[in-house]
Formats: sequence, C-alpha cells, structure tokens
Amino acid sequence: MPQHVPPTLTTAVPRGARSPQGSLRPPRRIVFLSRRDLGNPAAGGSELLVDRLAEGLTELGHEVTLLCGGPAVYRDYRVVSAGGDLGHFLRAPAAFARQVGDCDLLVEVCNGLPYLTPLWHRGPTLCLVNHVHTELWGMRYPRPAAGIGRRLERWALSGAQRDNLLVAVSESTASALGALGVDPDRIRIVHNGVEEPGPRAPKSAEPLFLAVGRLVEYKRIDLLLRLWERVRPVTGGKLVIVGDGPESRRLEALAGPGVVFAGRVPEEEKHRLLCASWLLLHPSAVEGWGLVVTEAAKRGTPSLGFDVPGLRDSVEDGVTGTLVRGESAFAAAWCALALNHRRREAMGRAAALRAGRYRWDTTVRRFRDVATEAAARHGAVAPGAAPGRVTGGGWDAPPVRDALPVRDAAAGGRHPGAAPAPGGPPRTAAETAPTDTTAPTAPTAPANPAATTGPTAPRRG
Repeated sequence: MPQHVPPTLTTAVPRGARSPQGSLRPPRRIVFLSRRDLGNPAAGGSELLVDRLAEGLTELGHEVTLLCGGPAVYRDYRVVSAGGDLGHFLRAPAAFARQVGDCDLLVEVCNGLPYLTPLWHRGPTLCLVNHVHTELWGMRYPRPAAGIGRRLERWALSGAQRDNLLVAVSESTASALGALGVDPDRIRIVHNGVEEPGPRAPKSAEPLFLAVGRLVEYKRIDLLLRLWERVRPVTGGKLVIVGDGPESRRLEALAGPGVVFAGRVPEEEKHRLLCASWLLLHPSAVEGWGLVVTEAAKRGTPSLGFDVPGLRDSVEDGVTGTLVRGESAFAAAWCALALNHRRREAMGRAAALRAGRYRWDTTVRRFRDVATEAAARHGAVAPGAAPGRVTGGGWDAPPVRDALPVRDAAAGGRHPGAAPAPGGPPRTAAETAPTDTTAPTAPTAPANPAATTGPTAPRRG
C-alpha cells in the first residue's frame, strides 16, 4: 500500500499540555482523511487546499499524514492510500487503526460522502467542508440515491459532528452548514490562499475567454458552450476550456467553432492562459470558494459567473468581476465586458488588489489556530466549568475561539519563504502580526525510522 513515511514522533503530546509561555499547544500529529490526493487525475480545489495545508503544517514542524483513496503520490508529508476511490470510505477506519494508529487531531474532509469519523474515532476531530452538496446530489444520481445522499450528508454534518468544530472555506459554505442545522458557534471560516504567480504574461491581442475546472456536471460547461454560440458572432475570438473529467467526450461533441479543449495543462501553461485571457468564465452551479477565480484575479483577469454560493465570496460583483442570474444575463454580460476594454482593465486591477489579501501561509496559520482550538475542546468538561476549559489537564486559559474572528479573510501572513521560528506555540489570530513566524518545535526522529511499516519513497524534489 503506497505511502511516504517521514520521521515520526515517539511520544505523543499530552492533551492539555502548555508551551513554556502558557499558551495552548497546537496538535503535533495531524491526520487528514480525504477522498483523493492532489496527484489523482480527478483532483480539484479541495485536494489543492488539503495539500497546501499539509505542506504548510509540515513546514511549521507538525507531523502530517494524508489518508486517502488511491492513486496517490509521494510527498514531503506522509500519504497512505486506503484503497480505491469509493472503497476506501469503508476501509478508512481499519487503515487508520493499522497504518496510522493514533494522532493528536483527525481532520475529516467532507465533500458529500462522509467518513462518519465520530462513530469510530474517539480522539479530537475537526471537519473541513468546502461546500455542501444539497443541490448537487440530484445532478449526479437518480432520485432514490440522491435523496439518501442528501439525508446522509445532513445527518453527518449536523448530527454525527455535533460535538466537533467545522471549518468552512467561505461565508457561503458557513451559511449552508447553518441551514443544515449546524450550530453557528461551531463553524470557523478559513479562506483559501492563492499562489504567487511570478511575472505576468501579456494579454491576448485577440478575444480570449477561459474556463478552468473539472469537467463534471455541476460545473455546467455545456451551458457555456450553448451561450458561446450567442456570444461568438458578437465578440469573435476563442473559448479555451482547461481541465478533464467524465464529461469531456460529451462536451467535445457539443462544441462549435472557436472552442479549444486544452485538457489538463502544466502550471506554466495555466499561468500563461490565466494572464492572456480577457475573462475567466465560471458557469458553475455552486462552489465552496472558486479557487480559480482568485488565481485569475492574481493575474489581473476578472471573472464572470452566476450569483451562486462560493462565487459570491470570491467575486466582488461589479468590482472584481460580474455575477448574474439567468442564462441571457450571462450572455449579455459576456458580450458587454468583451467589448468594454476600459471596464475590463479596471476590474482586472481591482481583482489583483483583492487577491493580494489571500495567501497560503495565512491560510495555514488560521487553520492551525482552529486545529489548536479543536484539540483543546476535546475531553471531559466538569459540570459548571467554563466552555473550552478541560479539568485535570491544566486548562484555565480562555478558549482560543474567543480570539478568532469568525469571518476571517486571509490577509497578511509571514513573508513568503520565511523560516518558521523554532519553539513556541502560535499566537491567536487577534494577536498575530502580519510577519508572525511562530511555530511548534520541530518533530524528533525516532531511533529507528525504518521500523515504520509500509514502503517508502524519496521526498518530492
């Protein structure tokens, strides 16, 4: 079973432990339980988020493991494949017990199908939700199965996770969780970051419109192709679609003149296209955040999408892009923005300015704050004790949540590439300056790392 095993800790950090300064100590050993690894051909924004969190936490000295369905590739953190894409949902508890054993925090990444971790894991648990699939079940499955999926997701998030914190990637996702019955006091918002793209490539001299994402039903690329037939006679140019997925053959059969299916492209080519395009087109029915919107914005490219959850958060309507309701409005806005060079440029500048607020190092730091709180909440609370205080373990400080902004825009953060300071826990979000580099003590290698079960592979270069 493929896995990459970095040095592991020989001693668990006791729950309730404090740093020398008296602050809450972040959980050292963190396990992410997710459907896919970023190297999976079906990976998307959720997998990118988990990878960036795992990498960032590893750089800060945490021991991170990703337990997922295959295929998986080797990384700077440990990756354990628990079986196939769907079968691993059933094998996850056994794989966790056999190949992971224990951790200080288990992070369940719930994207529709849940792992129901509270039913089989008794340690601290945190649930990470990109978006709620309520409306999407009916797009992919027939009525009986769709109804079962909706009820299972609702119960998993509002019932099974009722004692745990949930991380939402946007205000829209937090609102959707509340609509399912999740107590808003248990929801924390941690926005996605965005990569630093490097020098920009020039804009295309001819009209170039871009759509990027998995070719699946809810992305509604078929709708985009139909609208292109209305727009093309007005604007001319090309529509480039980047991505792959189960809908690819059907969509290629629907495509008319001027449409280019680029498939999966290297990051360099993706960067060039995001820079060169006049507009990023995002006809999705729902998103958690819409990471590609922020990636395009970082390159000075505004977005056009529907007024749906997730895009309402990543697009500032009328400023960094345009959100519409209805197909005719989408086609009209597409033509209007294509013909108005000055407005597109102004939106592109505003989009780049806003995207500068979102950084992966800040996302990792915010997530670690919530992870610290989630670990601190776990344990027996004495009758009448203040919420978040654990008796017998030495807690007597206010819960971390009191210092965390619930609507947390990922802004600031330490300088890219800055080395984390050795020793010491993180400060709360309210206390952390933009150049904060605090981190827990680096993990200590065991006397015999080779004794860990499972094959190993070199670290990613």
